[in-house]
Amino acid sequence: MAALVDAAREVARQLLETPLPRRWSHVQAVAAKADRISVAVPVEDRDVLVASAWLHDVGYSPDLVDTGFHSLDGGRWLRRKRYDERIAALVAHHSCAWLEAEERGLGEVLAAEFSREETAVTDALCFSDMTTGPDGQDFEVLERLAEIRSRYGPDHLVTRFIGRAEPEMVAAVQRTQCRLASNAQRQPI
Repeated sequence: MAALVDAAREVARQLLETPLPRRWSHVQAVAAKADRISVAVPVEDRDVLVASAWLHDVGYSPDLVDTGFHSLDGGRWLRRKRYDERIAALVAHHSCAWLEAEERGLGEVLAAEFSREETAVTDALCFSDMTTGPDGQDFEVLERLAEIRSRYGPDHLVTRFIGRAEPEMVAAVQRTQCRLASNAQRQPI
């Protein structure tokens, strides 16, 4: 399965490195974090988590923009390229994207096109994204949400979305932290 992660990394690099270097920095850090915390998910899901982290923001690539909603655009592109359906759905729904889709009038479209899972993988992907800043720096989740709000301004659709999604994002981060702590307690010293 390491081939899955390697392929995802290369696709993300090709789509983001040159046109969106800041986004590429973020994606690299999110994927590295997902790899580090992958012990929070079942062994069989670890490569799916890390591959999804590499691909979570490909929908920002100028070559892929369709609706202007990066989660949906990325998921659709991955599906067209015959990527694993689960990864396409994780990208389409990452970090509470269904709530942003509702703000954009695309909630029913997203729900009809991609199934949404609620698992340790979705929590860990949200954790990795929502504790990593736009330049790859580590943030505590509430700092990250404040950074997003300040970047978009008080009246922006993304700021409204963050307000709605904050409780779920914080809960996903906390659930992942609990899984990591539980896993650490089980590890031999």
